Amino acid sequence: MTRNRMKLLCAVVAMLVVGGVPLSAQAPIGPQGPEEGVIREQRWLIPAQDRITMMRTSVFRPPGAGPFPLAVINHGSTQNELSRAAYGLPRYPVLTGWLVAHGYAVAVPQRPGHGETGGPYYESQGGCANADFGKAGHGAASSIAAVIDYLTRQPFVRKTGTVAFGQSAGGWGALALATQYLRPLAGVVAFAPGLGGRVNDVPGRNCAPERLIAAARAFGEKARVPTLWLYAENDSYFAPALSKRLAEAFRLSGGRAEYHLLPSVGTDGHDMIQTPESVAAWGPVVEQFLKTMK
Repeated sequence: MTRNRMKLLCAVVAMLVVGGVPLSAQAPIGPQGPEEGVIREQRWLIPAQDRITMMRTSVFRPPGAGPFPLAVINHGSTQNELSRAAYGLPRYPVLTGWLVAHGYAVAVPQRPGHGETGGPYYESQGGCANADFGKAGHGAASSIAAVIDYLTRQPFVRKTGTVAFGQSAGGWGALALATQYLRPLAGVVAFAPGLGGRVNDVPGRNCAPERLIAAARAFGEKARVPTLWLYAENDSYFAPALSKRLAEAFRLSGGRAEYHLLPSVGTDGHDMIQTPESVAAWGPVVEQFLKTMK
């Protein structure tokens, strides 16, 4: 290992250690400042599943005191440690604004092992050949569950009717969450869910796709709430043939899965959750799905 690479790794480790330090001694958990803007954006610190790592979370809400139903939007991930350390605070302004306009309080957490949140990474798939996509998904799900548990104890959030949203690895974690008994959770909306896409950054090249399908099947066997799966035709991580097999495996094993293959969006439909022009395609579908949650 070169000296420069060793220095870089040491810097990353230092960032992760600092991120995992209990912040309760420096700042109380919960809101970290005033609300800002029309959709009342506010920074929060929320304990992760280990009760030590503090997830940096952005919270938004409609006008009024509530209580509002909760929507939790969950970001993607990477197995690369250096990239995770540099992971920015997640922002999904298109979906966040849409959800607030539909009456939801919205939380966008940065899960452990990423960026400023730091701490341990609970979503490792353990390589490619023998990837454990189920374990990785459940690691993300535990972080999402911690956010839901904490926020549904707040007076402005309803105790029921929570919907977990997610993109890519965050969507996969939300699908894993569907297997848990979590009283507030009413449903899952997953944008381009999955793991192991674009091996070596090659579009359409997937890591152990049969293992991913098997994990989807296992999720479906234990799923407790309805799920909505949304992919675009030009998704460079999960091509239509694979995404259909994933949703089908989930559904045939007993899970409630509504699958939609949407038209191509931009240069890569994997990021349609961030694209304003895609709302015309997914908005009506998500709106109809959410009506069944109330």
